[in-house]
Amino acid sequence: MVAFGVNDLREEEILVAPPKAGEVRVKVICNALCHTDIYTLSGQDPEGLFPSILGHEAGAIVESVGEGVQSVKPGDHIVPGYTPQCKGSDCIFCMSPKTNLCPKIRGTQGKGVMPDGTSRFTLKKDGTTLYHFMGCSTFAEYTVLAEISCAKINPEADLEKMCLFGCGIATGLGAVWNSAKVEPFSTVVVFGLGAVGLAVVQGAKALNCTKIVGVDTNPKKFEIAKQLGCTDCVNPKDYDKPIQQVLVEMSPTKFGYDYTFDCTGNVDVMRACLEASHRGWGQSCVIGVAASGKELATRPFQLVTGRRWLGTAFGGWKTRDAIPMLVDKAMKGEIALDHFITHRFEGMAGQKQAIEALHSGDCLRAVVRYAPYTPPPRK
Repeated sequence: MVAFGVNDLREEEILVAPPKAGEVRVKVICNALCHTDIYTLSGQDPEGLFPSILGHEAGAIVESVGEGVQSVKPGDHIVPGYTPQCKGSDCIFCMSPKTNLCPKIRGTQGKGVMPDGTSRFTLKKDGTTLYHFMGCSTFAEYTVLAEISCAKINPEADLEKMCLFGCGIATGLGAVWNSAKVEPFSTVVVFGLGAVGLAVVQGAKALNCTKIVGVDTNPKKFEIAKQLGCTDCVNPKDYDKPIQQVLVEMSPTKFGYDYTFDCTGNVDVMRACLEASHRGWGQSCVIGVAASGKELATRPFQLVTGRRWLGTAFGGWKTRDAIPMLVDKAMKGEIALDHFITHRFEGMAGQKQAIEALHSGDCLRAVVRYAPYTPPPRK
């Protein structure tokens, strides 16, 4: 599927060039639609480029590798990572336990090209060059990735489930476990109960958090939120005062919550999220991506009185190390995934059906399968 412009997505035949040095060409088995894809298609993404091939949350099998590639080989199963991990001893980011923001290919990835500055995609009918997206471009049956963006996983894992670790679910869990480092038995508020928000709830529940409040304007999401761990669910539309005031008043101490998470991308909600965090020690984590040009605002007194604002990208996970670990945990039953997949579609045209489902308000993740695929039997 080629994005030719704002909300202009068309199924086209493309040519996918062989991988160059340090690159990997993969057959994409399935793709889970993420709000970030829709955000870019809508024209709100400051880095959004057209024409391009969107998609970044996928499961794939290595088809061929370029010169010098050592970490994967043809036949390996991988999950693409939009946040690469070069693992170089000269990379201060990869060597630091404080961050996952490897900048090795960031400059070219943001420009929609491979590390050598060129694209591997062209339209078959006229040779038009197409941009890459987030270093992944998985709205296609084949794509080319940098080796450092390929997380090799257990070949016995179900790619249609494990593709979720390519973005949203891993991000939500990591925001809790890595970025905010939530302590057991804490109190938590989650703004936005989509797939990322529910993953935050799931991560907090795993830490036995005593109070987990879900906030959303769609009450249809409350049932699943409570099944996953929310002790309370709140709809801001039910109140005639700021939601942060409502939340603070219902908090156990009447001073707010230990940890709050924004999964909406709305800067007004981000402010409410911070102001609902606990006086003296509250931490508020920004996960949602705001539209281009938007800025945060709050009274400095909110920070002076002990609240801290932080953010997370891909939940702080170092992609090539973390995704295989998360997959193994899911295979052992330690991380439940089935409830996130609310819709399934077949074929490349299924991407448009997935977009419609996502806009319906009842969809967490729509997985589109491109090719016949049966997971290998578990040993």
